[in-house]
Amino acid sequence: MIIAIDGPAASGKGTLARRLAAHYGLPHLDTGLLYRAVGARCLKEGRLGDEGASVAAALSLDVSALDPDALRTAELGEAASVVAARPGVRAALLDLQRRFAAQAGGAVLDGRDIGTVICPDAPAKLFVTARPEVRAERRFRELAGRSETIAYDAVLADILKRDERDSGRSSAPLLKADDAVLLDTSDLGIEAAFAAALAIVEARRA
Repeated sequence: MIIAIDGPAASGKGTLARRLAAHYGLPHLDTGLLYRAVGARCLKEGRLGDEGASVAAALSLDVSALDPDALRTAELGEAASVVAARPGVRAALLDLQRRFAAQAGGAVLDGRDIGTVICPDAPAKLFVTARPEVRAERRFRELAGRSETIAYDAVLADILKRDERDSGRSSAPLLKADDAVLLDTSDLGIEAAFAAALAIVEARRA
């Protein structure tokens, strides 16, 4: 069973993906972490603007070495959006993601192009979204909890900029797959959103 979850930044897709993976006993991959890791390496080397360096970083990525806590900063979110727009980086990470999805028993993957590019034949697809202002508030609180000092207006501006970049890029843009079910979490708490997501997956399984 492959569950593909797509959506914009701070929509709640990661939280739902982790909850669904735990519920079904499936491995989970937050594919955004792959791009954050590539961005982190490029920043460390001072080569974020170098497409060749970002492709090399993608090709040498070790999924088992990813540190989610260290990668979830505002700076790396922006860097991830930059490198993710590069076709060479996406191509380098394509096979890695598909191998993860092909594990015995299945997997849960969340990102921007899971249902459209990585796992187009996944039986269960969700497109999770929320109003930009709601997503900015969520990200603002998340960053504040990590002691990152950033103004709400700056977070909202970043969210809108990433939405435009993710949806407008030429390679694997953020799109809702035709057969994905839309789940708007703007007015839902975590438990209500999970219940709705679970119902969608169960309907697809049936």
